[in-house]
Amino acid sequence: MKKRIAILGSTGSIGTQALEVIEQNPEKFEIEVLTANNNVDLLIAQAKKFQPNVVVIANPEKYEYVSGALQNEDIKVFAGADALNQVVQMDTVDLVLTAMVGYSGLLPTYNAIKACLLRIGRNGEVGADFEYDDAERWAINPRNLAQRIAEFAAMPV
Repeated sequence: MKKRIAILGSTGSIGTQALEVIEQNPEKFEIEVLTANNNVDLLIAQAKKFQPNVVVIANPEKYEYVSGALQNEDIKVFAGADALNQVVQMDTVDLVLTAMVGYSGLLPTYNAIKACLLRIGRNGEVGADFEYDDAERWAINPRNLAQRIAEFAAMPV
């Protein structure tokens, strides 16, 4: 089964490199969400090539341009910080790659982790070492976010 990927910051160097890896492994991955802050032309090109279900342009002033360019595609287009925070919580996303610059990526990353842990709590699946009873231990709040991210990153897959 393919992993459905959301890339936050798909137009930056990390995002574009991730897309290259995904393109070379189409049997393993598919793009569910692409996001960018201002690089609308590259975001549009990526969306047309990878056909994600959702595209988010973080800068709401660029929404009309992106939406117009993708109007003939079967792609939902959203704009703004709220949209970023919501798409990472979609049940159709298996993996979120946060490649955003600085503080702007903190809240979407927090929401992605929270959503993942809620799904783990519901179905008990992730890695072999993660048990349903661990969900309570993973309670996340802004004060322990950095510690939880480090712990989550160290989990075996």
